Amino acid sequence: MKILISAYACEPGRGTELGVGWNTAREVARYHEVWVLTRPDDGREAIEAELAVNPVPNLHFIYFTIPVWGDGWKMGQGAFQIHYYLWQIQAFFVARKLHREIGFDLVHHVTFVKYSTPSFLCLLPIPFILGPVGGGESAPKSFSQDFSRRGKIYEFLRSLSRWIGERDPFTRMTVRRSILNWATTAETAERMTKMGAKNVEVLSQVGLLPEEVTYLEQFPLADAAPLRFISVGRFLHWKGFHLGLRAFAEANLPKEAEYWLIGNGAEQERLQQLVAELGIANQVKFLSEMPRDELLQKLGTCLALVHPSLHESGGFVCLEAMALGRPVICLDLGGPSVQVTKETGFKIPATDPQQAVTGLAQAMKSLADDPQLRSRMGLAGRQRVNQLFNWETKGKFLIDVYEKVLIQTGEIDAGSNSP
Repeated sequence: MKILISAYACEPGRGTELGVGWNTAREVARYHEVWVLTRPDDGREAIEAELAVNPVPNLHFIYFTIPVWGDGWKMGQGAFQIHYYLWQIQAFFVARKLHREIGFDLVHHVTFVKYSTPSFLCLLPIPFILGPVGGGESAPKSFSQDFSRRGKIYEFLRSLSRWIGERDPFTRMTVRRSILNWATTAETAERMTKMGAKNVEVLSQVGLLPEEVTYLEQFPLADAAPLRFISVGRFLHWKGFHLGLRAFAEANLPKEAEYWLIGNGAEQERLQQLVAELGIANQVKFLSEMPRDELLQKLGTCLALVHPSLHESGGFVCLEAMALGRPVICLDLGGPSVQVTKETGFKIPATDPQQAVTGLAQAMKSLADDPQLRSRMGLAGRQRVNQLFNWETKGKFLIDVYEKVLIQTGEIDAGSNSP
């Protein structure tokens, strides 16, 4: 097959959207001919360096960006979003010209993982797949009482942006013309359905490379780990780290228990003030962002990951923790809720802040008191990652879906050989 992939964000060696774009393209190119539409601004140098060392003959990149725009897309979030929208328009004209020359069988929009912005590639006369896309997740209203003024403004603007995006006729056209709509979470799936999308399925966009899974499985399970919990991410209001700190204090664990928070962000000072107010300053350690290898080493010295995010379509660190054999404590919201099961961790209902804090605290106590429980959960987490979130497995899954779509649309014969 000849597959066209749209990956505005694409770069090897990354776990964010950049990694989603790169890994999707690379895995599909193991089986079929792939052309990737992307921009040269961030990833081109890294892509070409990777392909020079590890060539993928079936993988071709088409780089382009908005004419006369220059570095204007870096001038704040608003300029960035405008650039992304205009790039999607330009992508259609680039793709239409390529399609006349090459004759693609199928087109797949991969990144950005954003449901409320159109992809004009749906106008090509071939089957179009959207996603997985996310962004439809919202923090439960009762949790906004803990947000700073800045956080409340952010949530208002985020909701307004989605409201506008959902009513954009081109966004509605995108989801309605897509033969398959993948949503990262049930919340996003519900919003897409209301926009008129058909054939909507929930599918996580994140994954780990086979070599990463093998490397992380070498770490010992958490049964003998120090009495230490860890949270990783940007210090932002919606990450919910204030809930994790309150839960740690409420759990009233032995004095040797620790809670590490790794990251940087606008909420760091408020979090540090909260630590002082809770009287747990001697047990809590703040660490700055660090290289991924160092971060994984830190994660491997802890008994569990605490990830109380209030709205998140992904949650890549949850996969890393599970592959390391560490149970995950999260809220039953968004992407982490898709990844984590009762066998691999604790998903705490998010009815209101105090209920969530109490649930998080009980989960911490359960893991602290039961080494065998965290060992069982750690082993189950590793198995789940390898079965569902290994990029090699995800690549084979995509190929099967592509073939089914083309058979369904009559583009290929049902008797064709599968890869």
